[in-house]
Amino acid sequence: MVRRPLGNHHHGPDTQVVPSESNELRELVARARVVLWDFDGPICRLFAGHSAERVTDGLVEWLAGRGLLGLLTETERESPDPQVVLRAVDRRRLGSDLRAELEERLTHEELRAASSAMPTAWADPLIRTWTALGARLAVTTNNSARVVFTYLESRGLTACFAPHIYGRTEDCHLLKPDPHCVHRALSAMRVAPSAALMIGDAPSDLVAAREAGVPFLGYARNERKEGLLREAGVTTVVRSLETVLRELRRRPGA
Repeated sequence: MVRRPLGNHHHGPDTQVVPSESNELRELVARARVVLWDFDGPICRLFAGHSAERVTDGLVEWLAGRGLLGLLTETERESPDPQVVLRAVDRRRLGSDLRAELEERLTHEELRAASSAMPTAWADPLIRTWTALGARLAVTTNNSARVVFTYLESRGLTACFAPHIYGRTEDCHLLKPDPHCVHRALSAMRVAPSAALMIGDAPSDLVAAREAGVPFLGYARNERKEGLLREAGVTTVVRSLETVLRELRRRPGA
């Protein structure tokens, strides 16, 4: 929706808006009574100061040290995403103590990362504004709920979400793209899917939202992320959350 020219300037987004997407965004924002946020991406960059690749390497080395490297394919070993390693072990050792220990190690690394996470530009004021205007917010994420609470507490945002933090469960096969965390949020908040809006930055977020019947808004911090979302079928994508904040502030009573 918001187009940036190529380059790395950081002076704020260009505002060349595709009219049809502008109307879609306006409708998405206007209808949302509950906003379901993915965590790593739309709210912050969790691994901005604590490399996700290094975390993955650590998990792989830990498995190798136990003689269990064979649980991972070569592609899984080389993935920059630690969740890929956790899912792989969960699939092959479903419900095992090994999976539980690996998940705890990942949670520990996520907690370390939370202290150096980079807030997504405009996320904090958007969260506060939406809350002030009466929307209820939740987090629906594949990260540990403990990590989300830790980060939100550090930003003074816990009250905008608590207690509605729906993170990784012991059943890793229920991580997004499975809609489990979205269903949990909708059920606990007693809201119809059509009255909710999910904000995510990955195709797995879109799949979870679609399967739960929840309208979806894509957030992409760069062209690569936007391309992945559009290839997955996302029709409304913002490159800056300021675009959403501006839309909110146009509403009567804002």
